Amino acid sequence: MATVVAGIGTSHGPQLKTPPVRWAERGEADRRSSTLEFRGGRHTFDELKAERDDFSHECAPDVQYNRWAACQRAMDRLGGHLADAAIDVLVIVSSDHKEVYDDELLPAFAVYWGDAVDHVPFTPEQIAAMQPGLGEAALGDVPSSTVTRPCHAGLARHLIERSAEEGFDVAASRSLPAGRYGNHGIPHGYGFIYQRIMGETSKVPMVPVFVNTFYEPNPPTARRCLDFGRALGRALASFPEDLRVGVVASGGLSHFVIDEDLDRAFIRGLEAGDERYLASVPASEMRSGSSELRNWIVVAGIAAETGLTVGSVDYQPCYRTEAGTGNAMGFVTWSPATEESDR
Repeated sequence: MATVVAGIGTSHGPQLKTPPVRWAERGEADRRSSTLEFRGGRHTFDELKAERDDFSHECAPDVQYNRWAACQRAMDRLGGHLADAAIDVLVIVSSDHKEVYDDELLPAFAVYWGDAVDHVPFTPEQIAAMQPGLGEAALGDVPSSTVTRPCHAGLARHLIERSAEEGFDVAASRSLPAGRYGNHGIPHGYGFIYQRIMGETSKVPMVPVFVNTFYEPNPPTARRCLDFGRALGRALASFPEDLRVGVVASGGLSHFVIDEDLDRAFIRGLEAGDERYLASVPASEMRSGSSELRNWIVVAGIAAETGLTVGSVDYQPCYRTEAGTGNAMGFVTWSPATEESDR
């Protein structure tokens, strides 16, 4: 039978893939924004600045560099954690920023069950059309030439069928839509895991699990995400092949307005396995980039069902303006509880 042997959670925000001297470019976009989400409200930059403390000290070059460097070390540790677990397949839970699914069909949950998926680089024209500060970061999500990444169709189909038996109407994709870039390729939340965590040359097959974290009217509730994760955990444990499975939550933590109180409470919930808390995170707190907490809640459900517990946590709030905008970066490992008790 399949066994879940390791898990990780990782941010994948643009600031991880651009040097701190370039973070201010995204800060300029923040200053022009009138849709900065924070604690259930939508703010202009000036409104946000008036409401919050002054975070200028967090934007000092040495502070930003030290946080960026700590993030790089943390991601190296995540890669080592999966390598040490000798996984046979990787189940990646992430969100699609309408790179693949759009308003024609926007599933709350979807699983890709094809035999392989292309990981396609951006064209120079696509990079040039991106907002300042995003083009360079996007290059960190893709290979220099198209890579066809293997997938585990049998395990993916099993997850779809077993989840359906438990009341989850999971959308099933045998081939991905052409999407925003017209290439039918895997989006950045999944590509980043191979480019930065697993290594571009990795041959470990994946099962992509999509969660609509961002878009109304059907993002799933925290409770639904936790229950879906538990259903996936049971499905993984019932798969008849002898596989060592790794699971990944890709995205988060709070952004594009950093909320350290939310992040630290969320991390405490993960460490304690506090399902009551994880199931009760309000939708008003999971808006904009912070909506990707839903991916972590799904993986927390898988971990709870398969006997994994949190082994390590790294947290770096990476501010880029004095109003507190930026991306809070989180990096977590899960291991079998028996391994943790032996340490």
